[in-house]
Amino acid sequence: MRNNLKTDTLPPDTIEAYISQFPSDVQKNLQKIRTIVQLAAPSATEAIKYRIPTFVLNENLVHFAAFANHIGFYPTSSGIEKFRSELSSYKSAKGSVQFPLDQKIPFSLIKKIVKFRVKETYEKASSKKTKG
Repeated sequence: MRNNLKTDTLPPDTIEAYISQFPSDVQKNLQKIRTIVQLAAPSATEAIKYRIPTFVLNENLVHFAAFANHIGFYPTSSGIEKFRSELSSYKSAKGSVQFPLDQKIPFSLIKKIVKFRVKETYEKASSKKTKG
């Protein structure tokens, strides 16, 4: 099935294929984010959802994507809210933050956010089991 991309190509079906589309400097940043998530959430599975890299752990854990001028990181609204002060220097919305490509990517902050999301998803799953 074809998609509506202007290039009329199929979207990548793996995170590796997604990353390979970008210039090498952007690839390095995307791969570093991927590795951070893999290490912080070793039980998470990789997927492509909404045409972007996604890690799933009981639910969507985090997404990330590259754009012309930034890397978008999507740790859900709770991830943004929890780290609001540390993210204040970046453009953000309810569930997303933009890390400009012309600035140093805050990898240690990304790691903290991912660890928070891992804990949160396990707590939600545990809560559902005790209720159900």
